[in-house]
Amino acid sequence: MKRSLLICILMCYLYASGQINVSQVITIGRNALYFEDYVLSIQYFNQAITADTTRAEPYFYRAVAKLNLEDYRGAEQDASTSIRIKPFIVDAFKVRGVARQNMGNYAGALTDYESGLRLLPEDKMLLVNKAVCLGALERYDDATRAYDALIAVDSRNDKAYLGLAHLCLARGDTVAARDNIEHSIKLSKNNAGAYVMRAEIEMRCDSDYVAAMASLDEAIKLEPREASYFVNRAYMKYRLDDYFGAMADYDYAIGLDPASVEAHINRAQLYAEVGEYNKAINDFTYVLQGDADNIMSLYYRAMLYMETGQHRAAINDLNAVLEHYPEFEAGYMARAEARRGAGDRRGSEADYEYALSLFKSKKTRKSDFDPVRLEIEKAAEARKTGNRGEDTTGETINRFNTLLTVVPDNPIKPEYDNRQRGRVQDANFEIEPEPAFVLTYFSHDNNLNGKTHYLREIADINDSHLLPYPVTITNKSRHLTDAEIATCFANIEYYNGMLATSTPRPVDYLARAIDYLLVKNPEQAIADCDRTVAKNPNLSLAYMLRASARTLVIDMRHASLDSNEDSADKGAAAALAAREDAGDYETILADLDKTLSLSPTNVYAYFNRGIICGQRGELTEAISCYSHAIDIKPDLGEAYYNRGITYLRLGNKSQGMTDLSKAGELGILPSYNVLKRMNR
Repeated sequence: MKRSLLICILMCYLYASGQINVSQVITIGRNALYFEDYVLSIQYFNQAITADTTRAEPYFYRAVAKLNLEDYRGAEQDASTSIRIKPFIVDAFKVRGVARQNMGNYAGALTDYESGLRLLPEDKMLLVNKAVCLGALERYDDATRAYDALIAVDSRNDKAYLGLAHLCLARGDTVAARDNIEHSIKLSKNNAGAYVMRAEIEMRCDSDYVAAMASLDEAIKLEPREASYFVNRAYMKYRLDDYFGAMADYDYAIGLDPASVEAHINRAQLYAEVGEYNKAINDFTYVLQGDADNIMSLYYRAMLYMETGQHRAAINDLNAVLEHYPEFEAGYMARAEARRGAGDRRGSEADYEYALSLFKSKKTRKSDFDPVRLEIEKAAEARKTGNRGEDTTGETINRFNTLLTVVPDNPIKPEYDNRQRGRVQDANFEIEPEPAFVLTYFSHDNNLNGKTHYLREIADINDSHLLPYPVTITNKSRHLTDAEIATCFANIEYYNGMLATSTPRPVDYLARAIDYLLVKNPEQAIADCDRTVAKNPNLSLAYMLRASARTLVIDMRHASLDSNEDSADKGAAAALAAREDAGDYETILADLDKTLSLSPTNVYAYFNRGIICGQRGELTEAISCYSHAIDIKPDLGEAYYNRGITYLRLGNKSQGMTDLSKAGELGILPSYNVLKRMNR
């Protein structure tokens, strides 16, 4: 609340003269940037850009804020605009280069660093970043010369020697790599990357897990919240037969990074080794929720399902594996066993016979088909050709060696004043669409950008003073206070009495419907909306409110189904719920369509319609709805966010990340967490 009040006071001051003072807004935004409140600073730079699009500074500073939030696409766009307006800001080239480098555009980043070096030839940050880019482009001789140029400027630059070590490893010269690592550590004992690289050499080249673990311990002291270090240390403990220590490290890694695929897969395998099959299944299931095509997890989970007698579940997983690898003989043998266990004798015999035919055609009695090996080879080829693309399964399996380890990238990361506080993208937001907008009597302040949601029909009904309280519209749900709940029930009692003793008006039923919806009584809210439209079929808010009430019916149905874990007939209940959902979705869409026919510019009806279409799996239509909403209200960040997630569901990563960047710019905080996950 204090920050909101401060923002309001500042904005009142800045607009007091009737015209925004752009320089002062930029200064306040820079102050927020200095204190690493990146999201807040973006809101100030938005104001400055709206007032004056010809100034390079607000675009540049907004690019810096987005870079720190790992919104690399947005940072690149803003830095490009800054450079176009004023091409002599060296830091703008730095920011755009770092953004491009983080997106894998090494050639573009290199061009930016070289442009910056033409203006500042001895800038250490530009020299480091240039050398890293050259190494990534496998221009090893040029990269070596770039590091040498950095050492000529700063002979005690520990990162230069660490970068040289990385180049030596790329060339297979581990002796020279060790020398450079030790020299880097001698110059600075505070670079965790040096210890990680040393641990990698000790583990992979020497198989000296004790020494490797000691090196990694030093890295953990310096960066105790880096989950990958604990994943790798757990692997070393496992190789030293310290199962309890390995399990503890995997648990801790997952605590730091709940989305760590390596930690979940490794912990699953340890659980399986000690007979904790259900826990292992849960970990593999977690991995598959984020990557349904992870063949390794599907195959191993299938084996665990068979161990626990869950034959039908095993069959489903093996179906997916065999669809991906139809020549996998052992897979058919496993499915034959699972089908036999499930009572499908004919299917079991068919799988067994087909497996034998594959063995016979290959003139072998032992399966030499290894899907994991094939995935490794595919990932290696993809990396060799530089086509990393979307093959996250291959990326993961390529790290598989009994247990997974996180192979460290170049320890020299592209830099631009990289800070850690205020990093909202590290929060674990659920990747879910922004919820629908609903009518309410209780306002929900947007403490970030101060925007309120306006709808002409709401303004008209509030101006009439026919409702007990002013109505507002929001999608920021919260639990009502005891006093607010008491107010809603008092309103219901009042309308009960009034409607029983006087001639009902449409607005009276609408008012009571809002209260019913607020106290989670959607059936009564729907009934009152029916009465409202019967008396006034042109009241668009009634149709919109009825759509919200019918949506709540679906949500409550799902909640009831999810809580009924012990039901023996849960499958039948789920099928019935699906049929009921289908009918309710149709009526909800009909209500929203009627709303839009009466109020064609109702941006929130379009937004809510997009959510329903998405829930029905009509993703293209959902995108169309969000696009209509954005056309009407270009600053509706929620629509950009939902459209971005929908694009990602359709596999359009480029457009999805562009929308998420814009949503973050407009104050939708979960955008930065999704962008971070997509940038992994």
